[in-house]
Amino acid sequence: MSAVREGLPEGRYGRSADERTDRKLKIIGSALGAGMLGLIGWIGWDYVAGQSVSAEVIKFQVISDTEVKVHLEVRKDASVTGVCTMSSQDEEHAEVGRADFTFPQAESRVDEVVSLRTTGRATMIELVGCQPAASSR
Repeated sequence: MSAVREGLPEGRYGRSADERTDRKLKIIGSALGAGMLGLIGWIGWDYVAGQSVSAEVIKFQVISDTEVKVHLEVRKDASVTGVCTMSSQDEEHAEVGRADFTFPQAESRVDEVVSLRTTGRATMIELVGCQPAASSR
């Protein structure tokens, strides 16, 4: 007795349509994934490289109901004048003070204690942001 084959030998005559579709989907998915990683990397690099002035609040001390001393560490290019905006809030999270502080020093790292005037007793200090000073022409 001989065995009768009912189909073609598997893999002998090329790929099936499902295998071709799977391969195309894998290629498309890989290309889209690589493109997305590249886009995220570019956005991250642009964000980090685009900030020529940055700062960090080291500590703050509430002096009175109308004043807070803030210790800032500012990092910038030595040739750039930096401006940092600080905000303070009270217990109810209402803003009680906001001010811009300018750092014209020709140094790349500036450690300075600034005084922020408030309209009420501050319980929180926030560094809103820093940017290069607008050039006056």
